Amino acid sequence: MINRQGVFKISIGFINGRFISIEEEVIPIDERGHQFGDGVYEVIRVYNSMPFMADEHLERLMRSAEAVQIEPNQSLDQLKEIINQGIEISGLTDAEVYIQVTRGISPRQHHFPQCPASLSMTIRPVRLVSEELRRNGASVTLMDDERWANCYIKSLNLLPNVLAKQAAYSAGHYEAVFIRDGLITEGSSSNVFVVKGQVVYTTPLSKKILSGITRQAVIGLCKELGIALEEKEMTTEFFMDSDEIFITSTTTELLPICSVDGQTIGDGKPGSITQRLYTAYQVLYKGTKNRQNRVIL
Repeated sequence: MINRQGVFKISIGFINGRFISIEEEVIPIDERGHQFGDGVYEVIRVYNSMPFMADEHLERLMRSAEAVQIEPNQSLDQLKEIINQGIEISGLTDAEVYIQVTRGISPRQHHFPQCPASLSMTIRPVRLVSEELRRNGASVTLMDDERWANCYIKSLNLLPNVLAKQAAYSAGHYEAVFIRDGLITEGSSSNVFVVKGQVVYTTPLSKKILSGITRQAVIGLCKELGIALEEKEMTTEFFMDSDEIFITSTTTELLPICSVDGQTIGDGKPGSITQRLYTAYQVLYKGTKNRQNRVIL
């Protein structure tokens, strides 16, 4: 594809100071992200060449790194500059930026080595949710939450999430929603919201869930629109008896859920509050250029 300026739109990579072809093989065998999953990551959505809620994403990246005692070599401003350069080089206007920080490259040992952290990044065309799913709603399945106790860290260790997502996919569902101690936590790659009696509910923040950036945006939109919202621990029964359900993530945005393990939610169609919030979310990201926290090219 070629953009209006005649520049090829391409997926690109970045590792430790240089931009590379996405096909280039660059990960050393002793990279701790490869050996141990010893690192953290972020995914940022790009709309019309502008990274959306970049400050919030990068601040969370730094919090995750601090939680696992990794010291990135780049400041927030330097990370923004690298992201901007990558978007410009790629020529992509609508994209996903994946950023990964690991403890670095060192011969395999469990205790921390004395080496600089590694930074890698990819910029690829965005993966869009189908209009059919947006129009008709998706289905999810409930699963026991077998992940570690510190899900608030956006860690590379995602094997339980991957297994849950695959099990859901194999059974014909879009997502797996986790249950821990009888309570809904979150999806395998999403946060969960419920609408019941015109009130929006979502699981409160704790170490058991990730503080989703889209989750944060939706909570803000509820306040702006005058929609009642409560952060509440939800039982499986409360969840299944809801009027509406939707999930949120950077790449999924807001997606209505109309079926849980074969049981219809509400009238089986995307609900009015879900649709209202998604419309408001679209207005929010389309106004990215006017946001104070924008990344300036």
